[in-house]
Amino acid sequence: MRRKTLVVMVKEPLPGRVKTRLGHEIGMTRAAWWFRHQVAFLLRSVADPRWDIVLAVTPDRAGLASRVWPAHLPRLAQGAGDLGDRMRHIFRSAQKGPVCIIGADIPGIRRQHINAAFRALGNHDAVFGPATDGGFWLVGLKRPAPVPPALFANVRWSSEHALSDSLTRLKDARVSKIDVLRDVDTMADLACFAHDGAIRP
Repeated sequence: MRRKTLVVMVKEPLPGRVKTRLGHEIGMTRAAWWFRHQVAFLLRSVADPRWDIVLAVTPDRAGLASRVWPAHLPRLAQGAGDLGDRMRHIFRSAQKGPVCIIGADIPGIRRQHINAAFRALGNHDAVFGPATDGGFWLVGLKRPAPVPPALFANVRWSSEHALSDSLTRLKDARVSKIDVLRDVDTMADLACFAHDGAIRP
């Protein structure tokens, strides 16, 4: 039986290079600190023997050599290009079997969400976890065939159209959606997680 793979996209937590919108409100150093500890919180929240966790890192060279991330987790470089280019690269580079990709800035992700995504891939070709801002916090592919070259082409990233644009590239596929979750770009977003154990800057 092919193993399931959960890929977590992470960025080296350097002030001014990560979570800059949040950094404009609370300071770049605090935003980078928050992201680093949020990743650790997330990895604990989604660890499960039912799937393998892989870190997709950027910048490539610094991320592969970084001592920030857990040494026991395998890593792969995100590569160049926009978000769509990098996710296509991840899907093509991961081990055989179903793959789900998540961002690291969504405090609400838990094991049950990841399990629901992989279960959806049992009878669907793709799965999305919609985000409250019109994007998505998870995308997964069953991958019985090569990843479509047009996947994520011309998607309007960082906009309310990101999910709908992505779905148009999979119009002939069986697509499932799971729970809607919120990512963190601002203090207002972070305030929504005040009572569920999420990391506070």
